[in-house]
Amino acid sequence: MAQGVLGARFRRDPWFQAGVGLVTLVVLAALLAPWLAPFDPITGDLRNAYLLGPGGRHLLGTDAQGRDVLTRVLYGARLSLSVGLISQAVAATLGVTLGLLSGYYGRWVDALVMRLADVTLAFPTLLLLIAVAAAVSPSLPMVFVAIGAVGWAGMARLVRSQVLVLKGSEYVLAARALGARDQRVLLRHLLPNVRNQVIIAATLGIAGAIMAEAALSFVGLGAQPPTPSWGAMVADGRDLLRVAPWVAFAPGLAIGLAVLGFNLVGDGLREALDPRRRVL
Repeated sequence: MAQGVLGARFRRDPWFQAGVGLVTLVVLAALLAPWLAPFDPITGDLRNAYLLGPGGRHLLGTDAQGRDVLTRVLYGARLSLSVGLISQAVAATLGVTLGLLSGYYGRWVDALVMRLADVTLAFPTLLLLIAVAAAVSPSLPMVFVAIGAVGWAGMARLVRSQVLVLKGSEYVLAARALGARDQRVLLRHLLPNVRNQVIIAATLGIAGAIMAEAALSFVGLGAQPPTPSWGAMVADGRDLLRVAPWVAFAPGLAIGLAVLGFNLVGDGLREALDPRRRVL
């Protein structure tokens, strides 16, 4: 019944369908890049094809090193999608764990976790990411961990607020009265009931992670050359906007479409999975 209601709601939501289409496009580009890309993303076509305009052999043109822009955009989708998924897995793991413990145990555990969250949220996200990235040598694993570590606080606050409401529910009180251990209460009774909120937050967080990775790569603290990265490609093309605008326009458009797609999917999931918004 519930699945049928959700499915009907999704089918009635054109914005959600548009988001699914954009996300599917990004996923297919990432998975099929080796077969769709016409050239090597690192070396190009090796025919002195520097700053060629879109058309012919190079549908989106070439950059200052003679590399095919379409090829690098396709391979850049792999990096952006990986950053989004892995960083949100890190953020969800930290946020859900700390949020559950904070909301369930309260007292000094709650105070400690929430003060750590306050400190994390007190700094602008991008500045905090730049500080973390600058403290260690730039690398892709660092980008994954840094974005996930910075994003845990919002997830923890969300889970904590839900647990504070749920831990006074009759089924939780009954489980504790029957002698259920705290671990069982947390994993079997509380965690499943915050799952929907976590899924929504993680989906929206993927869009933010893609933007964060692009920003770090733009300033040289993310993926290092010659790794194809949308942010680094925009940075490479910023000085060529007058003579070769396609170098920056294509990856910039890819970032915009990917972020828009995940935001639309996240909004659709929030409308469908939130029982307060659900219309039967």
